Amino acid sequence: MKLNKLYFAIVAVAVALASCSKIDRIVPEGGTLLASQVQETNAIIPSRASASFNGMFTAIGQPCKMYDTPDDWEFLMILFCNDLEGADALIADSGYNWFSVCGEYSSRNNTYRNPAIRYRAPYNMIGDVNTFLAGFAEDVDDPALLNMIAQARVLRAYSYMMLAPQYQFAPLTQTSEGKGADLPCVPLVTPNTEDFTNNPRATVKEVYDFVLEDLDYAVANLEGATRTSKMYIDANVAHGLRARVHLLLGNWDQAYNDAVAAASGYEPATIAEVSKPAFYDINEHNWIWGYDMADGYPNYIANNVRGNGLYATTSSWLRSFSNNGYAPACQCYTCINSLLWNKIPATDVRKGWWVDENLDSPLLDGLAWPGFPDVANADDGDNKLAFLPYTNVKFGAWSIANVINEEDMPLMRVEEMILIQAEAKAHTDAGTATSILENFVQTYRDPAYKVNAGGRTLLDEIWFQRRIELWGEGFGVFDNLRLDKPIVRSHGAGTSNIADAFRFNLDSQDPWLRMRFPQGEMNTNFGIVDNQGGQQPTIDMNPGLRDGVTD
Repeated sequence: MKLNKLYFAIVAVAVALASCSKIDRIVPEGGTLLASQVQETNAIIPSRASASFNGMFTAIGQPCKMYDTPDDWEFLMILFCNDLEGADALIADSGYNWFSVCGEYSSRNNTYRNPAIRYRAPYNMIGDVNTFLAGFAEDVDDPALLNMIAQARVLRAYSYMMLAPQYQFAPLTQTSEGKGADLPCVPLVTPNTEDFTNNPRATVKEVYDFVLEDLDYAVANLEGATRTSKMYIDANVAHGLRARVHLLLGNWDQAYNDAVAAASGYEPATIAEVSKPAFYDINEHNWIWGYDMADGYPNYIANNVRGNGLYATTSSWLRSFSNNGYAPACQCYTCINSLLWNKIPATDVRKGWWVDENLDSPLLDGLAWPGFPDVANADDGDNKLAFLPYTNVKFGAWSIANVINEEDMPLMRVEEMILIQAEAKAHTDAGTATSILENFVQTYRDPAYKVNAGGRTLLDEIWFQRRIELWGEGFGVFDNLRLDKPIVRSHGAGTSNIADAFRFNLDSQDPWLRMRFPQGEMNTNFGIVDNQGGQQPTIDMNPGLRDGVTD
């Protein structure tokens, strides 16, 4: 059952009233970002609390929330950028590729819209959460309100978890400037923040300490609570996000225990279930948390709020089965890098999550595009062009050639939690880690799998499995930074399917990996000292870099 559309309509009307004019790639001069705006905190009575609460969840993937452009879909867009800035996901270099800034790494230009969205979306959420929390008395004891407070604090934690890796290296990374944990990260904005014009960057450690405070509170207050939809947050989700943080911080036992708690009650998708396009329905049993795109919502945005609402969705860009999106109409299909695809064994069901060089995949067997004998080669010269080699068919749709672009998106799956368990144990008990990994892959993905078959170290093998299993779900460059691993897109000209303009490798501590603060924020928050160093990569830069997985 999809979520009730009423509150989506309410939020959309509010967006329409506050909408700004269409802009291009450049952020308007003098534009201010929420992190630097003084927040008004009005009292929230319970009836209003519910509407505000629902609106925050809608904002995770709301099309065209800030700009009437196909690249503005909030947090889900940030996840998409994380993959496109990594090594394993790519879009062709064309005039229709609104995400070429990620492929070429011009996303560090602080007057571009792309980095502005990636900064503003989390801070807008943080501001909304802070306003929401400020409306409650400190001694509130109503269970329903406490539940909403806990969920809101998880959204705030998640927002900082999205910001921190963009602006500074990981806590455990030893850099030339010092340990990552001690380096400046992003400003902390809380209900008690008073001076938004002079709010310096907190350290990485301070940011994650704040994140853990929110997640600890949520775990304590969500235990035993139920939810009406997996779009909302329960104790499993809070444990899962805390597992991610503890893994990042090197707290191996805590990461393992939280990942076990997050996975409780869930089973991975079976081989049969992922032998066809999937990952589009929030009710898929292996999803712990997801974004539920309500029925008709993109179309509502397109017709009543902003005209690009249908195209500012994951379905337009990531999914290959829409008949009204940038992927099919412009051949902006999201493809896997052949360096990684070539390493997937033929016995692994996930090999078919992407078509091969001949546009074949067993996942497409029996499927046809209306008016054509198959899907991959269907080409009407307009809304649907033929697939490109290595186009993904992992992410399915409600129907072949649909025009609604309202598929859901996973934010956390039980498979990720099992891989976190394996990675955490790899640091303390290699035997148990090996058993966890082999049991998962042999049972649910590749019956012939052996951990040592690829000749990788145990940790690199776990990363390899993450890169296959979680491809397209937003972990890309964040995992490179977390693991202090280089971004290897190519071993030289002709060795992968990456476009020439995007064909370069990046060292794991290249200063260019750190985002620059949007100019609008620098103009209004004078406490920020921007990231420096590095330069936009050039074609065939660092051809000798290797990552231990695609070597």
